[in-house]
Amino acid sequence: MRLLSLAERSLFKGVSVIAQILLVAAAAAAFYQVIARFVLHEPSDWSEVLTRALLIWTVLLGIALAFRHGAMISVELLHNLLQGGKQRALEHLIAVTCIAFLVFIAWIGGHMTYRVRFQNVPSLDISISWIYLAIPVGASLAALAVLARWLLGADEPAPVRNDAQG
Repeated sequence: MRLLSLAERSLFKGVSVIAQILLVAAAAAAFYQVIARFVLHEPSDWSEVLTRALLIWTVLLGIALAFRHGAMISVELLHNLLQGGKQRALEHLIAVTCIAFLVFIAWIGGHMTYRVRFQNVPSLDISISWIYLAIPVGASLAALAVLARWLLGADEPAPVRNDAQG
């Protein structure tokens, strides 16, 4: 279990670094677009498309990170009403439902990526499937994140209670 935890932590740290790099690159491309259009008066045809593609990848990688930190759908009222085994059963149901949905999204995204493999993005001269690939990659990583959270538990410390909470 310790090796699994180390692998999971390394994977999601890597995903976080990649997402951050892509976000900085998207900001740089958008900044270049503004400079090219309003300062140089010669709009760039590639920077807007690149910004959009980088933001798509950033969002889909960010979703995986959000799921790993527990930002998934939960039924708080029902969760708070239940205790013990029933509460844990609800958590299992939520995890299984999220994983099933994310695997389905990855599967559909994989088919979409395969179908568009011969279409090119004109201004970038790359296959549009590189952009569509963000869907199955992001959904697969998010499914792994839910599975890791389910098996390994939360990675953040328990909330600190103050004196007013007793």
